[in-house]
Amino acid sequence: MSRTAKFILRIAILGMIAAYVLVDFFVFKGPLSQIIDRSLSSRPDVVARVAGHFITRSQLERATREKLWLEGKSFDSLNATEKTKAHETALEGLIDHTLLRDKIASDTKSIHISDDEINARLRAMLSRFTTKGEMESSMKGQGIASEGELRARVTACIQQEKWIEAQIAPMIRVSDDEARAWLDQNAASMAMSERIEVRHIFMAAMDHPQTKIDATLGAALQNLKSQRKDFATLAREISDDPASKDRGSSLGWMTKARLPADFAAAVFSLPINQPTIIRTRLGSHLVEVTARKPAEAANFEEMKPEIVAALEAIKRRQAVTEVREKIRESAGKDIHILNFEIGEDH
Repeated sequence: MSRTAKFILRIAILGMIAAYVLVDFFVFKGPLSQIIDRSLSSRPDVVARVAGHFITRSQLERATREKLWLEGKSFDSLNATEKTKAHETALEGLIDHTLLRDKIASDTKSIHISDDEINARLRAMLSRFTTKGEMESSMKGQGIASEGELRARVTACIQQEKWIEAQIAPMIRVSDDEARAWLDQNAASMAMSERIEVRHIFMAAMDHPQTKIDATLGAALQNLKSQRKDFATLAREISDDPASKDRGSSLGWMTKARLPADFAAAVFSLPINQPTIIRTRLGSHLVEVTARKPAEAANFEEMKPEIVAALEAIKRRQAVTEVREKIRESAGKDIHILNFEIGEDH
């Protein structure tokens, strides 16, 4: 056999071996893949294999503590059940992170992250600590060796957030028709009730004899009618309601739902600009209705921003879950959990 023929034969054999390995690993999960899985299972430091990447126990422990740290919590303060749950959550996050990292690796140039964005995120983290030194000490306790490493992790986190945001943007748009349909379905609960603008001077029944209350508020009413004193002055002098006395006796705009039932029934029956003394179970009030607005149907244009924001939030949660599930689904059987007490290899 000539040298050329031998060389071609050698290349063909090598190609067949390579093809077998690929098919064994990625198509049929054959003997080689099973042998490696068993080998990994015997290594206590490997908890998962994700699309060819290994997740070790030390990575999981660090990720668990880091996630809790970012939330202002401590792993050591958790009970056994909470620790297991924290590990489960962190492992899911590591799996998603690994899959996302591979997914966006070829698209990083289209994701722009400014220094201002990174600095703002770092400032928010620093705000949890009294000093920068305290933050650096806590970082090292979580296995983050330097501010540069922390910055790199924050950058990667923002990068993933932006990639996900780009994927879900078309899925979370809320049209006018959707917003109007939601308002139509919830019109009764969104309607604006009748409102009145109220000011009062209050004397508590438990702090004063009723005779003194009647005399004091009676005199105050006469001062108002004769214009010797105004509501603000009288409130500062005699009112037991600290909140309104510092606002010139004003309670602001009120609906019946915001007032005690016995007070609401009396005050909503009053005409405008007619100071009146009314008694409730808490005490007595010298009260005046200064303005009134009738009940109104919900106004779409006024409420549109709030409705759109609420519907977008609902769609966002659904969209993020959908993107995550699609990435997981595309990974197929390339996710293996090994040597971890929260579950078996799957």
